[in-house]
Amino acid sequence: MTRSRFAHFVLPLLLAVLAVALPASAEWKEKVLYSFRGGVDAGSVPAGGVVFDKQGNLYVATTGGGPKICVPFSYECGAVYELSPPATKGDPWTATLIKMFAGEGSKDASVPSGGLIIDDEGNLYGVSGYGGTGNCVLFGLAGCGTVYELSPPAQKGGAWTETILYSFPTAKQGYLPQGNLVFDSAGNLYGATEFGGGRGTTCDPYYKYCGAVFELSPPKTKGGKWTEKVLHGFRSGTDGANPNGGLVLDSKGRIYGTTFGGGNESGECGAGGCGTVFALEPPTKKGRSWIEKQLHVFSGGKDSRLPSAGVISDSNGNLYGTTLGTLFRLSLAKNSDMWTKDILYAFSGDAYDPEGALIFDANANLYGTTNVGSGQSLQGSVFQLKPPNQNGYPWTFRVLHGFLGPPDGEFPAASLIFDKAGNLYSTTQGGGKASCSCGTVFEIKP
Repeated sequence: MTRSRFAHFVLPLLLAVLAVALPASAEWKEKVLYSFRGGVDAGSVPAGGVVFDKQGNLYVATTGGGPKICVPFSYECGAVYELSPPATKGDPWTATLIKMFAGEGSKDASVPSGGLIIDDEGNLYGVSGYGGTGNCVLFGLAGCGTVYELSPPAQKGGAWTETILYSFPTAKQGYLPQGNLVFDSAGNLYGATEFGGGRGTTCDPYYKYCGAVFELSPPKTKGGKWTEKVLHGFRSGTDGANPNGGLVLDSKGRIYGTTFGGGNESGECGAGGCGTVFALEPPTKKGRSWIEKQLHVFSGGKDSRLPSAGVISDSNGNLYGTTLGTLFRLSLAKNSDMWTKDILYAFSGDAYDPEGALIFDANANLYGTTNVGSGQSLQGSVFQLKPPNQNGYPWTFRVLHGFLGPPDGEFPAASLIFDKAGNLYSTTQGGGKASCSCGTVFEIKP
């Protein structure tokens, strides 16, 4: 569930030009692998990107699909699909529905609100914005959201097994989880909720509190319950508000992420704030609280605002992310705890409004997507940002593929993933060959 379709805020358009894109002739070759068709069993509007299993199958969660019984929108409850590559080159990929969420009444998950992650055994993990057994929205009718696991069948063709690892019970523990989860080396899961967490009162007139970062620890004995702990509840004001998910962990257990709002509530930013980049330091002694540190507070203008995805890190510990109009890097100064922000690229009319997380290739090139673009009547793009060479040339931006709308995809808003051959895969929230313009899974090749 990305904010381009389910926004709590209105995103203004940023028109700033600080770099020049290469011409469209540099584009890679794009192919729509699957067009979602809408309806009960055909899905619509991917909730995030895709993941591969060891056999080369792709998995994706959708916000639509399933029965139209899920409040608060009377919306379809969502689904998860497996996409299998063709046995013969040139044939279409095959989509298999592996889970249709049941939503209210069943206490099942409802409306996935982030992408999937996969473990070594092929189990899938994700979050739903609603559903579960909690009592947060509309007197409990919509639930508070869940963390779910889908386990593959013992035999090919069998049914997948769903387990609700955690139902957020009340607003204090967080609700409306967003974005991708992340594992640590001990098997704990970390994520973020857009609201809840027990702190802050000014983030939304209907949704309580300003969001949280949580840890979900597995049971000590098989069949036991997973345990949730709120590591930080955001307050808004000078603190951040509405964390995006897609957290990053470093080798010392620190957690890095972004908030969509909060931080600076003056000037251009206004009451909602312009957003922040934050770090959470683990406690030095058992039982003590995690410590939040703001690495950067966005102020609008040339500094831009409203990061809608998390950050990624390079081998030197630098952090990279995007805002409504920029791609930035945060670097930690030597022998200091001060972070320096550099704008590596400012998005222009050809491609702007990046919403998915960035990724690196083996040569330190950055890749991402933009949700929209106007210079060539584009409905979003996949881009590459190449670092400076030894001669000191600036970072170089180029559009690898510009989406043109049906039958092509439109409005990508999720992170990309590489296969072993260096091809890129992800989803679009709209477009495709179906009349509903329900979204696609796509591949692009150099």
